[in-house]
Amino acid sequence: MKQFLLVISFCFSLSFSWSQAVLSEKEYYELILLNHPLVKQAGIKPQMGESQLLKAKGGFDPKMFSQFDRKNYDGVANYQKVNAGLSIPTWYGIQVKSGFESNSGPYLSSEDKTPAGGLWYGGVSVNLGQGMMIDQRRAELFKARIYLESTLQEQRLLLNELIYESGYAYWNWFLAQYSKEVLQDSYDLAQIRLKGVKLTAELGDRPIIDTVEARIQVQYRQSLLNNYQTDLLNSKVKLSTYLWTELQEPLELDETTLPIAMDSVSFGVVPLLSERDIDSLAENHPYLTMNGLKIKTLEIDQKLKREQVKPTVNLSYNFINEPINYNPMTNLSPNNNKIGVQFEMPLLFRKERGDLELAKLKVQDEQLSYVNNKMYLKAKIKQAQNDVLNAQNQLDIYRQTVLDSRQLFDAEKTMFEQGESSLFLVNARELTYIQANLKYIEVLCKYQQALLSLRFALANFM
Repeated sequence: MKQFLLVISFCFSLSFSWSQAVLSEKEYYELILLNHPLVKQAGIKPQMGESQLLKAKGGFDPKMFSQFDRKNYDGVANYQKVNAGLSIPTWYGIQVKSGFESNSGPYLSSEDKTPAGGLWYGGVSVNLGQGMMIDQRRAELFKARIYLESTLQEQRLLLNELIYESGYAYWNWFLAQYSKEVLQDSYDLAQIRLKGVKLTAELGDRPIIDTVEARIQVQYRQSLLNNYQTDLLNSKVKLSTYLWTELQEPLELDETTLPIAMDSVSFGVVPLLSERDIDSLAENHPYLTMNGLKIKTLEIDQKLKREQVKPTVNLSYNFINEPINYNPMTNLSPNNNKIGVQFEMPLLFRKERGDLELAKLKVQDEQLSYVNNKMYLKAKIKQAQNDVLNAQNQLDIYRQTVLDSRQLFDAEKTMFEQGESSLFLVNARELTYIQANLKYIEVLCKYQQALLSLRFALANFM
């Protein structure tokens, strides 16, 4: 069930008047970061990275093994074989293995025969060719660590985009709210003026045609007011999409809730970024960091493919010994052993060489993408900085324009009251003043949104 923001605002200690609540930009972001579904989703990303890393580490888990074979035929037990033990994979393609083997029966092959007490064995197998420098197990672990870092950057990107988009919605609400108030005041003033003109026209102090002029202004401003009221309603609907309860239920803005007051908007000094600063900031951007992490992942694949352009050479050594009183180390002799060598090599390596060449090309492709993306990010940062500086200049211009147009309007109104001007000129001056106010609010909104764009380009929301 939808709840009103007025109640939630109270929970978050917002400032209240007798009938209105103010939702500041900071408190708005706090509410979003607390309950928005995308924030929850972004929090899942690092957990996925941790799970992937845990999975990769599992490739080095010790494994117990056991095998039991028994054959009976025509009522006769032909043989029984038991083999159980523990294998431990380690770094550099070395695997440690230990176990116990006990075979019995009249139809065993000579190589399978064991003493009555069985045989203990233990030893190592080593990859001296393919898999010595890196193998699939180690490659998966390296890539899992990179993936974990990538999920942290992805989380940062998601939150960065969420704050940027929700911030735009906040300042569009700000623009619609205070633009509507300007139009509301001008409409109310036009109605008061219409009544005054009608009264003076009935007394013969004003021509009747002035009532037509005044009525047209009321109609015109009412039409504009209706448009701005619709814009305000739509901006509130957009803003509400970012507001959620702890139970993941959507919130709605209360009709009395207002954005931050115009005179409370801060105007911080934005420092100019040098080319070196922009270059460094672009390299630390999560999007480019993810690009670099992808290159590292592809380089691991390339190393793995290069390792496969080698013959398979596996050397294994195991000591064997008959346990006495369950002690496998009694009467241990180096003459009791089992040695094996495995060699395998394709004659042309065409598949392996093809895979290696593809891996190299993928790395080159991603490196070129990195260079292009870095240039794109630097351009976005420069553009956003230029937009902020332009908006600052525009604010200074329109702040003065509002003062000047107000002065002209007051002077024209005084002349009209003294009979030295016409209603047409008063309305023209007033419309200029109204338009200057609307433009100032618009530029103020654009300035705040330009700051958002700069922070988004720098990815420094979080």
